[in-house]
Amino acid sequence: MTEATRTLLEVTNLKKYFPIKKGLLSRTVGHVRAVDGVSFAVKQGEVLGLVGESGCGKTTTGRCVLRLIEPTEGSVKFDGQEIIGLPFSEMRRLRRQMQIIFQDPYSSLNPRLSVRRMLTEVLTVHGLANGAAARERVGDLLRLVGLSPSQADRYPHEFSGGQRQRLGIARALAVEPKLIIADEPVSALDVSIQAQIVNLLRDLQKEMSLTYLFIAHDLSVVEHISNRVAVMYLGKIVELAPSLDLYRSPRHPYTVSLLSAIPSHDVTHKKTRIVLKGDVPNPAKPPSGCRFHPRCFMAQPVCAVEEPPLREVAPGHCSACHFAEEVSSKTPAGV
Repeated sequence: MTEATRTLLEVTNLKKYFPIKKGLLSRTVGHVRAVDGVSFAVKQGEVLGLVGESGCGKTTTGRCVLRLIEPTEGSVKFDGQEIIGLPFSEMRRLRRQMQIIFQDPYSSLNPRLSVRRMLTEVLTVHGLANGAAARERVGDLLRLVGLSPSQADRYPHEFSGGQRQRLGIARALAVEPKLIIADEPVSALDVSIQAQIVNLLRDLQKEMSLTYLFIAHDLSVVEHISNRVAVMYLGKIVELAPSLDLYRSPRHPYTVSLLSAIPSHDVTHKKTRIVLKGDVPNPAKPPSGCRFHPRCFMAQPVCAVEEPPLREVAPGHCSACHFAEEVSSKTPAGV
């Protein structure tokens, strides 16, 4: 198996249920099914986009993969090694190869540490560099993310939002990881800065052969960086496909709805927006059958009683919809 086709991350039937407690004795009366049976694989050097609206479980999925949150059930294999149940000492060793870029670039940085001290601490803890070698490495990291080594003695509050996110990226790259989970890395930034950060991440991925799990709530953000895209709804993956296939020919009504919300650059073309009915259902009491059926423009009686499996409807293109083959013909004109 070549490096390009080797599976780096394999997630199988991942679940995370948060208990709902009530009463003086804090009895468990139910569970919030934040992640409910998610499976996917990411190959070495690939970018998998994980998208969905707020509350669908995508951030929880990313944190369970890194065991920042302990999963309720399931398997996570990194480079062929099962990491669920690994002792803390072995998990700490693996963390050098698995890093995360957080959504909020300010709260994820220690305000009491200068940039130099923050990055030097990372290098020292993992035994990568000390003294002059560490100072040189800090300068290299700052240049790598588009900042100046002369800024190394500044503190996080002295940087703009986009610059702080660049510092977060530098911190993740400091330990030379194989996998980076980017948890909505641009959602807290201005639109103009979002493009700069996405371009930076794309350039770094190509230059350093990095593997990304790129989490976002906006399909337009992942369009230019992802090789494949997985769409989540209420704790489950409802569509998984190569990026070009998903944008050109979506096979799930929820994906169609998300794509319809992307603004069109063609001012002569009036785009039809699909407005979903109601709110996202309660993940503690998900609907029977297909979880999307109460809001779906294609729903049929069978959707309310039978849960559709995630199945392959075209080469490499999977959809969890009873009528996946009919989605294109049932989509409103102009979407």
